[in-house]
Amino acid sequence: MAIPAFSLADTEPPLPPGAPSGSATPAFSPLYQQIKGLILRSLQQGEWKPGEVIPSEFDLAARFRVSQGTVRKAIDELAAENLLIRRQGRGTFVATHAEQHVQYRFLRLEPDSGTTDSEGPAQRDIIDCRRLRASAEIARALALRTGDPVLQARRVLTFAGVPTICEDLWLPGGPFKGLTAERLADYHGPMYALFEAEFGVRMVRADEKIRAVLPDAAQAGLLGVTQATPLLSVERIAYTYNDAPMELRRGLYRTDTHYYRNHLS
Repeated sequence: MAIPAFSLADTEPPLPPGAPSGSATPAFSPLYQQIKGLILRSLQQGEWKPGEVIPSEFDLAARFRVSQGTVRKAIDELAAENLLIRRQGRGTFVATHAEQHVQYRFLRLEPDSGTTDSEGPAQRDIIDCRRLRASAEIARALALRTGDPVLQARRVLTFAGVPTICEDLWLPGGPFKGLTAERLADYHGPMYALFEAEFGVRMVRADEKIRAVLPDAAQAGLLGVTQATPLLSVERIAYTYNDAPMELRRGLYRTDTHYYRNHLS
């Protein structure tokens, strides 16, 4: 099926991040950034699903009526942000959390000895999963209204027989209607791959806050430590396209056998 031609004159250039609708902020941005915004819009609208190949640079250039070099620069940025994946000789694909090298994209905990590959996948135990009304704090984090339905789950990740991470997470009820403890427990891939495959929600970036804390009695019991054991508290808000918050996650990490590693550039 032929891809319809598309002119930048047919749409307004994307607003800068954080600019409200109708803002007086100048709308000018480099042409490749405008193309990037249009490709992002197609990803957000589900025109190309996770794991699917997108049209070639030649076809996208014809569609948007720009040069292939402009399209290539836009795709380069989206690939650098892990939203697209280039495969030599095969094309450019929509990134998916089912890919081996991005399965644990947001998990920065590594073993003191060996590697995450040699350690093997974590054993995941769902402790609790229930629907409730969002408190003011949870609603604020997920851009909801206080009292809106949310799903709350608790799980423990065990590496090499050692319970290492205790996580509590909150999800907006609407996009995750039908998600249950059984579905979480029965899915053997990464949780974000489940969200992507069965609920059409792809997490594309996250913000984290990290501090040292002591566990309460329940958390200490789940991790097999005393309440005097210092743990790493990692609070994460994960976003889908268009900076829409889709998950609040609070994890407690043991660091007696693991460490938190981040790459800064």
